Amino acid sequence: MTQELTTPAVARERTGPGSGWWRDAVIYQVYVRSFADGDGDGVGDLPGITARLPYVRELGADAVWLTPFYASPQADGGYDVADYRSVDPLFGTLSDADDLVREAHRLGLRIIVDVVPNHTSDQHAWFRAALAGGPERARYHFRPGRGAEGQLPPNDWESVFGGPAWTRTADGAWYLHLFAPEQPDLNWDHPQVRAEFDSVLRFWLDLGVDGFRIDVAHGMVKAPGFPDIGASGQAKLIGNQVLPFFDQDGVHEIHRGWRELLDGYDGERIAVAEAWAPSPERLALYVRPDELHQAFNFQFLTCPWDAERMRETVDASLAATAAVGAPTTWVLSNHDVVRHVTRYGGGEQGLRRARAATLFTLALPGSAYLYQGEELGLPEVTELPDAVRQDPAFYRASGQDGFRDGCRVPIPWTADGPSYGFGDAAPWLPQPASWRGLSVAAQSGDPHSTLELYRAALALRRELPGLGDGTMTWLAAPDGVLAFARPGFVCTLNTLDHEVQLPLPGRPLLTTGAVTFDDAHALLPAESAVWWAI
Repeated sequence: MTQELTTPAVARERTGPGSGWWRDAVIYQVYVRSFADGDGDGVGDLPGITARLPYVRELGADAVWLTPFYASPQADGGYDVADYRSVDPLFGTLSDADDLVREAHRLGLRIIVDVVPNHTSDQHAWFRAALAGGPERARYHFRPGRGAEGQLPPNDWESVFGGPAWTRTADGAWYLHLFAPEQPDLNWDHPQVRAEFDSVLRFWLDLGVDGFRIDVAHGMVKAPGFPDIGASGQAKLIGNQVLPFFDQDGVHEIHRGWRELLDGYDGERIAVAEAWAPSPERLALYVRPDELHQAFNFQFLTCPWDAERMRETVDASLAATAAVGAPTTWVLSNHDVVRHVTRYGGGEQGLRRARAATLFTLALPGSAYLYQGEELGLPEVTELPDAVRQDPAFYRASGQDGFRDGCRVPIPWTADGPSYGFGDAAPWLPQPASWRGLSVAAQSGDPHSTLELYRAALALRRELPGLGDGTMTWLAAPDGVLAFARPGFVCTLNTLDHEVQLPLPGRPLLTTGAVTFDDAHALLPAESAVWWAI
């Protein structure tokens, strides 16, 4: 008898935290400006997030990662920090941050906050004093220019956002900024820089946060002598080769010091590296036993929709982290990249592939990061008017693509209102009219929706002992199909644009499309994933 399975109802059970909670945690990324607006000014804020934490808990996440909410001129969405110990009024108050942490803990969620150690804002007290010629100048990278009158930058380094990585000051000196000119790089050879960040970490740990996401964790140390690279288009080299300003071995001493600091606190506080490295082996150096707990797996994020390439990336990632005893992380989208629905082709095909990739990644050994709105199947917003864009790279040439605003559009909660439930006013970036049908309200309770798929998958991930941390074994499968086993469990992924038949792997638990099966065989839909109990 032939049977068909779509998406079953699954009882959701939460489990208590155990030792090494991060090794299999599901961490939900909140882009603070775009999650929930609590005060009606069109910009997301901490009180808005606090009010929506029950949604994250119901989704099935273990922790929340918050992008920067510190005092900032917002030249780069808060990644230009003017005061690391205060909350920008745009997002609330320090008391609001304390309330958020306490409410998250009451709900059983952990809180991870961003820390930005590679650079400050040009409005930071240190840099303002440095421009005035004070001793604080030594805490940044100031250099004389080249040329007869020092009119040329000190070397050929380029900003990640495009253009030279140097800006000349009124007194003729040049300062380094690997990102926007409003983000001067700190000199981590200076002892006061190191002492300051130890103090900043302690400040937030004492408030109760459970860890940090370290922005540009690969960037704090520069090669001696600041050598020329001898090539243009340097932003495209990041993650492909070691550069004199990124992934220098000296960063690991800093991270070892931070690990010792974190280990001095109760409650298993963690740090995750945003580190672009040219190979899984280089990335694994950041998560050695005495360094950071996790590092984002960008090799997997950038992997194309191709079964052979996906398998190779999974194998390389698992082998590299296993060599140092660390868990692997899996991530498909974040606030800096095109949403994976669009990367995978957009439209119905892109959503189909995105849903399948989600089940595939959530079944892999290790920890998973989810970016707000991916559980709604949100696509990239590609038609934002130039006048509303705020990505600093948009206005510069030869750097990042400058279109990061498209993944930062505020998410829809309801089908009505000026911002689809995001807040009481029009949002800081306009939402497409089609998003009302993708809202939380529209998808809740619909067994075929992407939101309910995520809820069911995260519930099963908690319930099944074979998922989370551990190992996996690849199984024989037709070309274009990936299949792997974990204790009591099999995952199949059909990357092809047509159905594929294979021997019945087990009892179907969850699928992204209608799978047909009998006692001996299963027919996998095109571009779909299925979880099976064995």
